Amino acid sequence: MKDIFEKRKQDILSKNDKSHIGNVDKKIASLCEKINKSKNCYTTSSCSGRVVIMIDQQKKAENLFLLVYHDLINFIDLKKDLSKILSENKKNIIKFKQEPCILHVACKNFEDAEEILNCARISGWKKSGIISSGKRFIVEMNSTEKLEFPIIDKNILLVDDYFLKLIIKKANFNLKKSWEKIEKLEKLI
Repeated sequence: MKDIFEKRKQDILSKNDKSHIGNVDKKIASLCEKINKSKNCYTTSSCSGRVVIMIDQQKKAENLFLLVYHDLINFIDLKKDLSKILSENKKNIIKFKQEPCILHVACKNFEDAEEILNCARISGWKKSGIISSGKRFIVEMNSTEKLEFPIIDKNILLVDDYFLKLIIKKANFNLKKSWEKIEKLEKLI
């Protein structure tokens, strides 16, 4: 009879991806595959980092994300996408949010969780920790590169082109740093 951890691992890894893109994004897929081949660990969620343009709201709800980019962004496309949002959203505050990589790993025992956590910290995933224990241990790994601010209010773009170009440069720099940390972690595991 299979142990509970192995059964849970098979159940989780056999489920359809519930993310809005419907699969693991390419920049973190290799790391996830490597972890999932381990006997005592498996991934439960992951993101290599992204930029989202979303309705600013306290509670999670459907349709908050207006745009999601999982790759580097450029001025022309972002400006065009923001113009479209301006024509469709008359009353909402819209925010620009660049998020770092994040990864959740279930581990069979504390020692495996501690080992993954140490690898994450060495690789620069500074906001990481063991967030659950019991039948399995969950390690949450977060990088720290992020930006978040209102970009549209009452159908008015709050930033000029100079600032937009500056935030694109910073967001792309942050995404590249996140992707480097994914590669470092994969080498250490």
